[in-house]
Amino acid sequence: MPDASPLLRTPLHARHVEAGARLVPFAGFEMPVQYAGVLAEHRAVRENAGVFDVSHMGEVETSGPGAAAFLQRVLSNDVTRIALSGAQYSLLCREDGGVLDDLFTYRLGPERYLTVTNAANHAKDLAWLQRQAEGFDCTVTDRAADYAMLAVQGPRARDIVQAMSEQPLPARFTAQPGRVAGCEVLICGTGYTGEDGVELLPRPQDAVALWDALTARGVVPIGLAARDTLRLEVCFHLYGNDLMESRGPIEAGLGWACKEETGFIGAEAVRAVREAGPTEKLVPFVMTAGGLARQGNPVVGGGEVTSGTMGPSLGVGIGMAYVPAALAVPGTEFEIDVRGKKRPAAVHTKPLYSKETP
Repeated sequence: MPDASPLLRTPLHARHVEAGARLVPFAGFEMPVQYAGVLAEHRAVRENAGVFDVSHMGEVETSGPGAAAFLQRVLSNDVTRIALSGAQYSLLCREDGGVLDDLFTYRLGPERYLTVTNAANHAKDLAWLQRQAEGFDCTVTDRAADYAMLAVQGPRARDIVQAMSEQPLPARFTAQPGRVAGCEVLICGTGYTGEDGVELLPRPQDAVALWDALTARGVVPIGLAARDTLRLEVCFHLYGNDLMESRGPIEAGLGWACKEETGFIGAEAVRAVREAGPTEKLVPFVMTAGGLARQGNPVVGGGEVTSGTMGPSLGVGIGMAYVPAALAVPGTEFEIDVRGKKRPAAVHTKPLYSKETP
């Protein structure tokens, strides 16, 4: 039976309603899928600056003398390489190498780390981390209720936020506490759009003031639909589409975020696939004769589409798909079964879109 639990709302729900957003269920929350429209919002981020309410994301804090050793055990990347105030992308894997989630971890202090989880996976991730922490001298704490999260992205994003900030903004892939528009925030030099920008983590009670200050300076509210087209144009993975428990990091093209020598959970399984070579690979593609492919469309000859949409910056159907390894060469043509009709596509290089794309 469908889940009858009431949808959660972020601290910015009233602002979304006032802005005329179309609200949809997403990861247990009622979230804005669009405001003015996907194309306009997509263009605003590529050309100017947009703000996303991503307060549905989860946060887990790990602290104590054994925090680094614990995170080294559960995260696929080399945690010892996260400098103070640094950030790192990694995966959470099962023993068999299946991906439980993809995560960003920020080092807030010598023995204090904050890991941001995907919204739909937060409860599962938290339980997994707390279970695996047994025997380590650290504390794993759910901090999801302590933060809202606003992503400010676009070529003008940093300049706009800098004008509101009481201190210089952190560099890309670093994070530091500060004050923006009079609000205490954790400022992170990260994002999910392929554009420059920051992610701001204020206290929930300060989220509205921060949102209002940003929009007053011309930053455009952006919904989930444009967030998806933006991330797909630059081939950023979406958990539940391109990442899943039934496939591992090597197949997904994320071997660079896996350091098997650290002994993380799943390392041996990941090493085995790396050494043998995966039987299938996740590739970006473009539709070569019109049409769109969607998640779940079969690839003729084996494989499936995991993400597909119209690329607003490219004017063509794009996506990502798992295909047999032999087909995973840029330029290779293949077909996708779209509701019974075979539509041609071609493997592309990453990213599908860049500022230099003609």
